[in-house]
Amino acid sequence: MAPEQLAPIVDPEAPVYVYVQVADHIAARIAAGRLKQGARLPGERDLAEQYGVAVGTARRAVRELRERGLLVTLPAKGTFVAGR
Repeated sequence: MAPEQLAPIVDPEAPVYVYVQVADHIAARIAAGRLKQGARLPGERDLAEQYGVAVGTARRAVRELRERGLLVTLPAKGTFVAGR
């Protein structure tokens, strides 16, 4: 993911949890092919900085995407876009 500032994606006034907004945005990037299978995501701290959210929120978004089957996390390796 490019180190762009993604804070405008998150709307704290929206009726959806912020972590869901972050997860949905990353999922959309995967669906659009901007994040390809096997691509490594930035660390949770970097994601938090890019989206302008707390580290815990970024962590919960990554967990949400793992539960959806879109990401896999390999200990000491990182988090990657899952294969189809």
